[in-house]
Amino acid sequence: MSDPSPGGSTAKGVSRRRLITGAGSVLGAAALAGPLSATRSWAAAASSVIGTGEHVPALVIGTGYGGSVAALRLAQAGVPVHMVEMGMAWDTPGADGKIFANTTTPDHRSFWLRTRTKQPLSNFLGFPIDKDVSRYTGILDAEEFSGITVYQGRGVGGGSLVNGGMAVTPRRENFGAVLPTVNAEEMYSTYYPRANAALGVSTVDPAWFESADCYRYARVGRKHAQRSGFPFVFVPDVYDWDYMKQEAAGTVPKSALAGEILYGNNYGKKSLQQTYLSRIRATGRVTISPLHKVTSVTASPGGGYTVVIDQLTTTGATAATKTVTADKVFFAAGSVGTSKLLTGLKATGALPALNDEIGRGWGDNGNVMCGRANHMWDPTGALQSSIPCSGIDNWAAGGAFAEVAPLPTGIETYASFYLSITRNPNRARFTWNAAAGRVDLDWQTAWKQPSIDMAKTIFDKINAKEGTIYRTDLFGLYKIWGDHLTYHPLGGAVLDKATDNYGRLRGYSGLYVIDGALIPGNTSVNPFVTITALAERNIERIIATDL
Repeated sequence: MSDPSPGGSTAKGVSRRRLITGAGSVLGAAALAGPLSATRSWAAAASSVIGTGEHVPALVIGTGYGGSVAALRLAQAGVPVHMVEMGMAWDTPGADGKIFANTTTPDHRSFWLRTRTKQPLSNFLGFPIDKDVSRYTGILDAEEFSGITVYQGRGVGGGSLVNGGMAVTPRRENFGAVLPTVNAEEMYSTYYPRANAALGVSTVDPAWFESADCYRYARVGRKHAQRSGFPFVFVPDVYDWDYMKQEAAGTVPKSALAGEILYGNNYGKKSLQQTYLSRIRATGRVTISPLHKVTSVTASPGGGYTVVIDQLTTTGATAATKTVTADKVFFAAGSVGTSKLLTGLKATGALPALNDEIGRGWGDNGNVMCGRANHMWDPTGALQSSIPCSGIDNWAAGGAFAEVAPLPTGIETYASFYLSITRNPNRARFTWNAAAGRVDLDWQTAWKQPSIDMAKTIFDKINAKEGTIYRTDLFGLYKIWGDHLTYHPLGGAVLDKATDNYGRLRGYSGLYVIDGALIPGNTSVNPFVTITALAERNIERIIATDL
């Protein structure tokens, strides 16, 4: 099946049900806000499955931002590294000739071990839009806890595979609340610039933005924000803006302008596969085991650590269980993955010396979503880039920063859509449920209310000024706020609490946390640049003092 392009004819030959389902899929993509050949080549060269009984100097659990930074810098320092990734390599095209499924037509590649999709937006025009799919180790995990669903990327490259690429450095004046024990001068003079350069961060060409049909929705968002007195800002991204211009000109295969994002971008996006992981491959010192899941880490009697790993099939079954040893282990499985693993290891006695800060300080980065119904004289465009490039900054006055997000449905919706990051003070804890043999998270749905209140400081004012109303058909029947999820999990093994001030786990030598679990729940903006910069800071110190 060919991927539908939002820029083409939208109504002719398309059923109402298919239109609604496809539209709803890209609505979710909007909230989550490289060449294909590069993806294939690096993965084929870098993947080398670990065997039972092997010993490695450094084992990195996870291949997202923090893990990729650690692996690259260790390898450049001469240390052989093996990376373990629960998800797939994402280096083999599907039946449609593409590696990643289009957001408008989710299939078995789209979700992690689900038999039915769980899209971030559950409804469109009042109709539910989820569909049955085959169980498969797909790219997007919608992990459900009692009070919240956490969306995470599964695959070599982690969250970089499925996010909107918004690469935002926090304002300097907000940094003290983000990482209170970290020297801000060092971060802003050294590690943020290093991270931004390595990630390939850049900003949309302002002149092109003014005339591009695909950003009409952002210009409408700007007009409404400024008419209500809110600062409108361009937001950097890791998408190749020159490639997007070529998409608009019709000279290259479309990705952002075909609504791709939620389940991966086949072209244009500079995910970790095209940046850090490409450089990792070039060192020749790093190997990667996709579809491998770490289940246990224990101290070895003679020093170092014994690590138990399950090799998975694409249906999630365990094909083999392997035991390896490592001198040093870096936990980089993402905030949820790292926190769950460490919480279980402490509670079951595998790593009993971990302190009581393990599992604490987890937050959702204040994520909450909403849509607004505009007047007929404010069309937002049938063609919309799936890559957001702008936001509304009311952090200082109201505690909210709102992405002006796309709704790339392929039809004119006369709607504006937003993902807000808010200064939500609530923090949850991961705990071990011995009866069920699992780790639980005690987040409560009611804890989203501060986020809603902060987002309303922007959108109540805009609605009053424009004479508009909130959309009520996106998150269920007559429901305004998307308060059931987060795309930005942070915390659970907080810096200078569960670890020392550089990520060394307290109670052990040679165990490190180097991902978003270190950050106490909020970054005031999209978090991956801060995760990357903090990892650069920490691994530099670890290499200098611990090797």
